[in-house]
Amino acid sequence: MLSELRTAHKVIGVKQSKKAIRDGKAAEVFVALDAEKRVVGPVYELCSETDTKLTEITTMTELGDAAGIDVGAAVVTVLR
Repeated sequence: MLSELRTAHKVIGVKQSKKAIRDGKAAEVFVALDAEKRVVGPVYELCSETDTKLTEITTMTELGDAAGIDVGAAVVTVLR
C-alpha cells in the first residue's frame, strides 16, 4: 500500500487525519515511528477506538516521500 500512497486520495497531517478518522472517512492510517509521541498519540487512540487500520512507517522522511511531498510527514491517511 505504501507504494500506492502517492496516487491515493489522502490527507496529510495530524489534524486532517484525526478529522477523517472521526468522520469515518479513513481507510488506512500511516504513522511515522520517529514522530513525537505526544503529537501522534491521539491518532493511535482514535484508530483504536474506531477500529481503523494503522500501519507504522520507519521515518517521517520515508512517509513524506511515499506521499509525494518534499518534507517529512508524521501521519498520512488514505481516504475511502
